[in-house]
Amino acid sequence: MTRIISGSAGGRTLRTPAGSGTRPTSDRVREALFSRLEHHGLLDGTHVLDLYAGSGALGLEAASRGASLVLLVESDKKAAKVIAANIDVVGIPGVRVITDTVERVLRGGPPAGIRMDLVLIDPPYDVGEAALGDVLTALVEQGWLGPEAFVVVERSTRSPQPSWPPGLELSGEKRYGETTIWFAEPPISGGVA
Repeated sequence: MTRIISGSAGGRTLRTPAGSGTRPTSDRVREALFSRLEHHGLLDGTHVLDLYAGSGALGLEAASRGASLVLLVESDKKAAKVIAANIDVVGIPGVRVITDTVERVLRGGPPAGIRMDLVLIDPPYDVGEAALGDVLTALVEQGWLGPEAFVVVERSTRSPQPSWPPGLELSGEKRYGETTIWFAEPPISGGVA
């Protein structure tokens, strides 16, 4: 069972897509991640992009904790329907699902030129390192990131650190059992440890 941990929709239960290959981030990892993001003021009123959204749990947690705009990108149509149902359960305005591939969405640039303050990336295990590098590059080159954007990449602890393109620098790393989360920011930012 996946649920919203905190904020205005705290405690609400979310559906997870059956058989779509998604693996929701554990409540423990989400709680630690979002406590860190809140501590650094990275949620209230922010624009959030959740790539490979799965059930939408990461983006919906951000919305529950004060994000003003959340875009959830998911290519699997069944998973996108589950996300839409979860958006209804949470009932927070400013959240929408985009049913398309991450690559195609990023190539199109941000809607109405709105730049993202926080990008959450939790790709399926079958997304290779080169493909992840292309996604990170597209975020920078297609103008998705605000000047103080914060990028979070979640992978297996067996995965290597992502290859950061020019325009993003590693600012932290945290391991939670079998999960590693990397944090990156544009080079002009101060860095969050």
